[in-house]
Amino acid sequence: MSYLKIKNLEKSFGNLKVLEGINLEVEEDEFICIVGPSGCGKTTLLRLIMNLEKPDKGEILIKEKSAEKSLSDLGFVFQEPALFPWRRVIENVEFPLEIKGIKKEKRREIAQRYIKIVGLEGFEKNYPFELSGGMRQRVALARVLAKNPEVLLMDEPFASVDAQTRNKLQEELAKLWQMTKKTIILVTHNVEEAVYLGDKIVVLSKRPAHIKKIYPNFLKRPRNRTSPEFVKLRREILDTIDKF
Repeated sequence: MSYLKIKNLEKSFGNLKVLEGINLEVEEDEFICIVGPSGCGKTTLLRLIMNLEKPDKGEILIKEKSAEKSLSDLGFVFQEPALFPWRRVIENVEFPLEIKGIKKEKRREIAQRYIKIVGLEGFEKNYPFELSGGMRQRVALARVLAKNPEVLLMDEPFASVDAQTRNKLQEELAKLWQMTKKTIILVTHNVEEAVYLGDKIVVLSKRPAHIKKIYPNFLKRPRNRTSPEFVKLRREILDTIDKF
């Protein structure tokens, strides 16, 4: 049984039809990357799963329940970290645990664990403005992981950092996924990023978007970005996107 199912999903904004007939099944523990032409509706699809938008038609099921009834199982990492500037790193990571009513000592322990996992030990007392863009995104990731969601939705989380930092964060995310085995759905414009991270790469068409092709990715982890197999898969996906 698929962990997450998207059935005949459609979404319009006024007269602008964005998504049309989206059907997708995601297995538990899978890492799915979604790519496609700019403006085709990748972020809209994530927002629908997260229940930040309502579909016009179709349904989204998580463990056979509507996504609306499964919000506690979801975590969302945005393009921008959206941290609270008046809170220190440790306090930002603790925030979803405060909302749950977890006692201070326990939430501090949980937050510290995830700060260590994302490589920010020693920065617990820093404020967001004292951190680099990549470090702020790590704080945002630690905050979502502290909530312990079953499904992690990521909307171009590394788009605003430099190429070197982006590659490093991709490597850390791949290790983190292997450690936690979360189900992850990541939207990206970067096809190399999708090939490096994804078990499957879902290619959307131009708007109104439908799924043009799904590429399974059997490359061994950790993946070598310069290997002939990696380059070949990247080229195939780019060619598919360029046909639109």
